[in-house]
Amino acid sequence: MNNKVDVTWTGDMSFEADVNGFKIAIDADEKVGGQNKGPRPKPLTLASLGGCTAMDVISILKKMRVEPTWFNVEVDGELTEEHPKYYHKIMVTYMFKGENLDIEKLEKAVSLSQERYCGVNELLRKGAEIKNKIIIL
Repeated sequence: MNNKVDVTWTGDMSFEADVNGFKIAIDADEKVGGQNKGPRPKPLTLASLGGCTAMDVISILKKMRVEPTWFNVEVDGELTEEHPKYYHKIMVTYMFKGENLDIEKLEKAVSLSQERYCGVNELLRKGAEIKNKIIIL
């Protein structure tokens, strides 16, 4: 299976990405010639990781008959100092709300996502140390 993303220059440092028929504006900060019309490319990588693992975790939890009332994934990436700058440390925080949430099942779902199912996690961990934590609110 192949995926194709089309990225078109729209002027200055702005681009429009076509991802599965959805348009995403990408731009740079004004201090480097952008107009701040969209997110930067590197943080979009973190969003991809968050979305990938979040979908896995919810899917796995549904199969375990665990249904949180609220769920959020926060992804924090630390860039290297030298060019090319890339995320060398990433912390993924899984936050849950709900009644009678079984921490062992939450941990199992997160582990399965990170070690078996999330392809974005697999790609990024080849160049970054990825850690996670679970918080029940």
